[in-house]
Amino acid sequence: MNISAPFIARPVATILLTAGVALCGAAAFTLLPVAPLPRIDAPAIFVSASLPGASPEVMASTVATPLERHLGAIADVDDMTSTSGVGTTSIQLTFGLDRDLDGAARDVQAAIVAARADLPTSLTRNPSYFKLNSSLFPVLAIAMTSDVLTQGQIYDAADAVISQRLSQIKGVGGVNVSGSALPAVRVEVNPLALSKYGIGLQDVSAAISNANANAPKGAIEADQLRYQIYTNDNARDAQPYRDLVIANRNGSIVRLGDVATVSDMQDGATENIRTYGLYNGKPAVSVIIFQQPGANIVEMVDAIKAELPQLKSSIRKSTWSSPSTAR
Repeated sequence: MNISAPFIARPVATILLTAGVALCGAAAFTLLPVAPLPRIDAPAIFVSASLPGASPEVMASTVATPLERHLGAIADVDDMTSTSGVGTTSIQLTFGLDRDLDGAARDVQAAIVAARADLPTSLTRNPSYFKLNSSLFPVLAIAMTSDVLTQGQIYDAADAVISQRLSQIKGVGGVNVSGSALPAVRVEVNPLALSKYGIGLQDVSAAISNANANAPKGAIEADQLRYQIYTNDNARDAQPYRDLVIANRNGSIVRLGDVATVSDMQDGATENIRTYGLYNGKPAVSVIIFQQPGANIVEMVDAIKAELPQLKSSIRKSTWSSPSTAR
């Protein structure tokens, strides 16, 4: 029997069958997921915490260990790996393949809240987490530059505005901001001046902490009136720190500015001065975007690019230039 004979005898039916198969293929092609690598949904969540100035040993003992203790109690955790560096700690949690990633994220959030009481009080921000497939690479990079803002101010805008909004876009699994650090008042102590006045580093640290505490101040009561005191002792720039009294020697007041160089964000001071980014020879902050497992890369990138004009308008137009993107 000749397989081709029925199709030769019925040319119209053969043409219609061929056209039907072609149309089905064209329709199915539009529904195919787009990805450079095979889809491997290994649920993974990354937890990160930062404590500027802390050594890797301090980060491991005071930050990573309490987090590991609470994160390790989450059900269906296959693997947990932590890495501590200067001022940073990152913990990777890998769950079973049948574990719902959204449910695991809720458990991680609850564990972070429970661990907050065991973390150092000097931790400026709560640990953060993001969902990510460890087999994926970054899919988009945004470089932010400015002729007006310092690199720390650009980083602050990227961390507070850009990354938060991009994280809400469908398909975005994580947003990593790098190239600088948050603006901060930096105090560079002169050891020779400290030795001259007989002041120890712990005295300087205690004076700064005590004078910069954001604590309740109380109230003033008179007859039937009660006045609540709402003053705030937090210093936001360098000058109040320079005038801070740290000791009294032989009847003379020693201020912080006498034994240290104090700079703030107007001078480009950041929490970590050893992190620096460049784009086309200009200081820049990079926003690296990762996709969620199974997300459509093309749709996600298009949604991010459509969001860029609105993000630009959310920051003063006179302060930063248009972001440039690179795949």
